[in-house]
Amino acid sequence: MNQKEYIEKNKDRFLDELVEWLKIPSVSADSKHKEDVKKAAEFARQSLLKAGVDNAEICETAGHPIVYGEKLIDSSLPTVLVYGHYDVQPPDPLDLWNSPPFEPMIKDGKIYARGSSDDKGQVYMHVKALETMVNTNTLTCNIKFMIEGEEEVGSDNLGIFVSENKEKLKADVILISDTSIINNETPSITAGLRGLSYMEVEVVGPNRDLHSGVYGGAVNNPLNVLCEMIAKLKDEDGKITIPGFYDKVQELTKEERELMAKQPFDIHDYKSDLGVEDVFGEKGYSTIERTGIRPTLDVNGIWGGYIGEGAKTVLPSKASAKISMRLVPNQDTDEIADLFSNHFKSLAPKSVKVKVTKHHGGQPVVTDIYSSAFLAASEAFKEAWGKEPIPTREGGSIPIVALFREKLGLDSVLLGFGLDSDALHSPNEHYGLFNFYKGIETISLFYKYFKG
Repeated sequence: MNQKEYIEKNKDRFLDELVEWLKIPSVSADSKHKEDVKKAAEFARQSLLKAGVDNAEICETAGHPIVYGEKLIDSSLPTVLVYGHYDVQPPDPLDLWNSPPFEPMIKDGKIYARGSSDDKGQVYMHVKALETMVNTNTLTCNIKFMIEGEEEVGSDNLGIFVSENKEKLKADVILISDTSIINNETPSITAGLRGLSYMEVEVVGPNRDLHSGVYGGAVNNPLNVLCEMIAKLKDEDGKITIPGFYDKVQELTKEERELMAKQPFDIHDYKSDLGVEDVFGEKGYSTIERTGIRPTLDVNGIWGGYIGEGAKTVLPSKASAKISMRLVPNQDTDEIADLFSNHFKSLAPKSVKVKVTKHHGGQPVVTDIYSSAFLAASEAFKEAWGKEPIPTREGGSIPIVALFREKLGLDSVLLGFGLDSDALHSPNEHYGLFNFYKGIETISLFYKYFKG
């Protein structure tokens, strides 16, 4: 039996197993789910053992555990380190889900559940690819797995684990499926990721909430001030106004931009899918460029004052916001965080005090599209899909890709199979069954072509 036949014969079981994993609410950001996170880690360990690894273990950290497993068949063969994460984003707002986020539902060829695409569904492809290769006697590389439980909260303990386990994690390349393809007719491989600086700001005015009738017009309202300060961070052309923000931005050549423009993209379908009348972004760049090669600044959340039912006439004592910046090659996450902090504080009037806190961040990464591993991934796509994949730049961030390069000296191949329409981090997250099964097939073929 060949790989494709094995996948077809066992696809229903593969899906049933994934459904069980998706039922576990492994929300790393919520302490209420600490035991659920542990349960999801144990599920991953058991799944690796059933798939055929020689051993699998739960590695404790100061936070959530890391699952490590390995299948070592010959020291003379190349070794692939598979990275993924089993933790998921909070499902809120729950009222916008069409079905409960942790009660997976199959509908219209998709599986709806939190974590279906990001990243349990994509991690499980690798587990089933291993099983497929073991049971068809087609495994041609050593495989190691490192599946963490803190990716959605910044991977704070992963760097420590990697530094302390360099020998255990020794490999020739890292394989990651936590990205997307252009569409199911146009396969692609992510060749670049933006970095990230994630900030929280707090604007404090009077020492207590005030009656808006008694004090309105005499005391500055921190919510008003915060909104005014945020509005000054970008101009009307979508350009970020922080001094020095663009100083190190790597500009693409005319030829590189023309190559990006060849990617299939329909702006009308894009707007229709999002339910918007028009797009917006930095002047002088296309939508594809704005999401792949240009830095951004966005408010991810803002709060303060009274937000309950009915009305309460109050001037809040303080107001807060979470603001993220996506970065491009040559921009440094710590340097950008400092530039933001200094500039934001400079915007504040004397009537308020401002506190800026940096949360997690990550460096931007561009991979070598001519490396043996990237070319192996390309050959795998060509055999499985009948088409050569297009190298793309993706707007999201996977900070650990830069970490792996720094700590292990290894580059990563970003072999993702999701779609931009999968509603990652949003209500009704889903993952296509076609993508799930085709991903298993393509990953299995990667090992056929990878020679180290």
